[in-house]
Amino acid sequence: MSTPTEAAPDLAVPPVARHRSPAWFAWRRFLANKAAVAGGVVMLVLILAAILAPLFTKTDPAAQAFLTQSLAFPSAEFWFGVDDLGRDFFTRIVYGARVSLTIGFAAATFSVLIGIPLGALAGYFGGRTDWVIMRIIELFSVVPSLLAALLLGALTGGGFVTIIIISALFGWVNVCLLVRAQVKALREKEFIRAAQALGASPGYVIRRHLIPNAVSPIIVGFVLAIPLAMMLEASLSFLGIGVPPPTPSWGQMINTGMNFMFFYWHMAVFPTAALAITVLATTLFGDGLRDALDPTLKGR
Repeated sequence: MSTPTEAAPDLAVPPVARHRSPAWFAWRRFLANKAAVAGGVVMLVLILAAILAPLFTKTDPAAQAFLTQSLAFPSAEFWFGVDDLGRDFFTRIVYGARVSLTIGFAAATFSVLIGIPLGALAGYFGGRTDWVIMRIIELFSVVPSLLAALLLGALTGGGFVTIIIISALFGWVNVCLLVRAQVKALREKEFIRAAQALGASPGYVIRRHLIPNAVSPIIVGFVLAIPLAMMLEASLSFLGIGVPPPTPSWGQMINTGMNFMFFYWHMAVFPTAALAITVLATTLFGDGLRDALDPTLKGR
């Protein structure tokens, strides 16, 4: 007769999975989100298309190489048709992705660089420091970003760098709030108190302990700032104070296509679809990252 074992093994969790890192569980949760994976795949395709654009487009985006076929509809020769100035529309859509993604990533980077230190200071010190930063956040939150961007764009004449600066000025708020919440949750932890007891300065604690442990909201804030910047760029270009022609911009192309929409539908449909798909894919990818990196879900 066999003797009973001292403790029944946990058969629900595979032995290998018990030793997995939190990043492994986050990756599993992300893969389980089909919409986020699809968004990531679309983003990857768009980024590769923007980088490798000269390899599979037939002309320069500003070249008026097909004047005799202006406003031609989509065909086997011209996948997205030809615009009113004789330029291959597919080429301009692809190069427009390069402009939108560059502005989106650059603005998101500056948003993170502004939002991380302000959020860390507000979350760590609290009190008057937190009050001042929160009032600044409220100021940027109540001002409509598009109206402020229109004013600043009109004063500066628009342009590539101006749009990046304007987008960063209004994109850092969400990053700051995410980092502030994470730092406030961490500042009372034992390892933070131990560092303080050993004489670590606030700057050292923030730089070496708090910010590295707030990587998840920083990544999420970075990704979610990209579509906001792209939408702002498209809006400003649509209104004529964004990226100046002949540089291809989806907002600029939508503005031009509105004049031909009832007769040459491709002039407005393709840039609108490109912008909508890119923003949707980036948003789904960011939402999936946020859910996967949520610390309350670790290990589930």
